[in-house]
Amino acid sequence: MTDILIVEDNKELGELLRDFLVAENYTVSIADSGEKAVSLFEKYGAKIVVLDIMLPQMDGFAVCKKLREKSNVPIIMVSAKTEKDDKLNGLILGADDYIEKPYDIDIMIAKIKGIFKRRYSLDEIVDGDIRINKAEKSAYKNDILLNLTSKEFELLLLLAENKGKTLSKEFLFSNIWGNDSFSETQTLTVHIKWLRQKLENNPKSPERIKTVWGLGYKFV
Repeated sequence: MTDILIVEDNKELGELLRDFLVAENYTVSIADSGEKAVSLFEKYGAKIVVLDIMLPQMDGFAVCKKLREKSNVPIIMVSAKTEKDDKLNGLILGADDYIEKPYDIDIMIAKIKGIFKRRYSLDEIVDGDIRINKAEKSAYKNDILLNLTSKEFELLLLLAENKGKTLSKEFLFSNIWGNDSFSETQTLTVHIKWLRQKLENNPKSPERIKTVWGLGYKFV
């Protein structure tokens, strides 16, 4: 998942902001039209969208509305349009902030850092298109809430906190259900199956939760 998607048809301004953000160690994508922005977001996702309003064909308002149909990604709208109605329209459509052009690069970066600090804190694990919120005990894929049971969430969290490590079936079962549980180890297999159905693009060919035959499972 890209950290920041900049939607800006002014090439010079878009590249300038990108260069400053890359210097702050963010990964950045740029789209010079609304259509490209929607396509990039649907394909790669983003943690924050910096969205210009005045775009050719599909304007920023339309892009914001489209993104809000499937995602609660933070959106910062930017525009030379300073009328109150434009600001209200952007906020009503779901933008998190509205900045007038020309804007100060340092202020923009400070706002972006603030959003990252509030939204993607230590209480969260963010890995590609998967976001796990420990405090809320919730998980998201492409910013869409996954309907997980408590045991499915605990299982996903345990796997994600040990990314790349093979966890034995016995370890997973004892940590989630307890050594004294009357549940059978088959319960673990069933929950892995259910979790894959909600998490994987193709549950029959999982890319996130891998089976390590004869040993257990690992999150990759």
